[in-house]
Amino acid sequence: MNTIDLIASGEGFVMDATRNDLRSALKFITCGSVDDGKSTLIGRLLVDSRAVLQDHLAGVQRAGVTDLALLTDGLSAEREQGITIDVAYRYFATESRKFIIGDAPGHEQYTRNMVTAASSADAAVVLVDATKLDWKNPSLELLVQTRRHCLLVNLLRVPSIVFAVNKLDAVANPTLAFNNISAALAAFAQAAKIPVRAIVPISALIGDNVVDARPGWCGYDGPSLLQLLELLPATAAETLEAFAFPVQWVEKFSASANTSQGRRVFWGRVATGGIQTGQSVTVLPSGQTAVVAQVLDHTRQPTSVLAGHSAGIVLDREVDVSRGDWLLTPNTFEPSRELSVTLAWMDDEPLLAGRVYWALQGHRWVKVRVKRIVHKLDVNTLAEEDASELPPNAIGHVELSLQEPLVTLPYTRSRILGSLVLVDTASHKTSAAALVF
Repeated sequence: MNTIDLIASGEGFVMDATRNDLRSALKFITCGSVDDGKSTLIGRLLVDSRAVLQDHLAGVQRAGVTDLALLTDGLSAEREQGITIDVAYRYFATESRKFIIGDAPGHEQYTRNMVTAASSADAAVVLVDATKLDWKNPSLELLVQTRRHCLLVNLLRVPSIVFAVNKLDAVANPTLAFNNISAALAAFAQAAKIPVRAIVPISALIGDNVVDARPGWCGYDGPSLLQLLELLPATAAETLEAFAFPVQWVEKFSASANTSQGRRVFWGRVATGGIQTGQSVTVLPSGQTAVVAQVLDHTRQPTSVLAGHSAGIVLDREVDVSRGDWLLTPNTFEPSRELSVTLAWMDDEPLLAGRVYWALQGHRWVKVRVKRIVHKLDVNTLAEEDASELPPNAIGHVELSLQEPLVTLPYTRSRILGSLVLVDTASHKTSAAALVF
């Protein structure tokens, strides 16, 4: 196994990756505070990697100057206000890697959109605008939204977090600014127990150290941001856990009777573990058991399927299975009606104990009541404070009571089985992301 050991910054953050991890496309997001240059950075990556057509590039010219941010800010409201509102995804590739970029909004009002993008990301690039900070001060304070986004991507278990200190071309002493900001970021990451892959100095507007490295700039001799992204590992599928499969669609009459053996086919994506013919499964919530008669891949070919891939499952007998049910390894999971979760509250109204919401796990909807708000996290001091409510965009520890049992694992073990989405029962708005302890 060929291991790459990369010292990514002067602060001593180390990144380990293997060649096998680099075969998959890397899905990463850019996040941080408002107007830190996230959209401009993505535009620079697209332009300098030659992923933008000339007619598209001509369409973002303003008074003869290319506005890189407009390559991702496509909504009319975004162009009018000059801010990112929704998550915009862009695709590009270098000679060694393919990438899927999510441009997440930095405004506090749109934190829910950032959480949505981070929930499936392999990496997060957190931008920090040097011009907004007291960069001459060795004890400078980071912006609140920078801290909030760092905490959220860490809570959402994004495997690789990279800090990109931006707009260093606009300060009088970029080396001093980078050193002081790097120290503040490293101290915050250590206090919040956030593993950081690298701290990289960049100028998204000019292109310094974004695609091509600029050795020695700001006292930094590591790789450029793009070179670093090319080496980050993709998220591994959860194949070591027991088999769990959320049923998305029930095919009542198969297009090919010889592949389904005349029985219904249950389609979905394997969440954890793997499935093969002859394996026993239990149905949640009915508790019925059956044996897998056949497993089909996405092309309807008989095979075994591992986590992260779509499958069609045929059972040896007809049992009551509907969309939203789960097929599980028998006697392995313990369904529960009581959960302790870390909650990222995203509704405009505060969260109060006693309120009822819909909880979505996989494709299953269950009513849930907020039993107790244990504490709220202060994003400035990282202290856990007693709280009777969670205001918009707050993070806290909450106890939930479910109307029907769900199978869960701690979020640190499984991103899929360890996460829920809370939805308002009246407005149907996404209210919170819940991560199981």
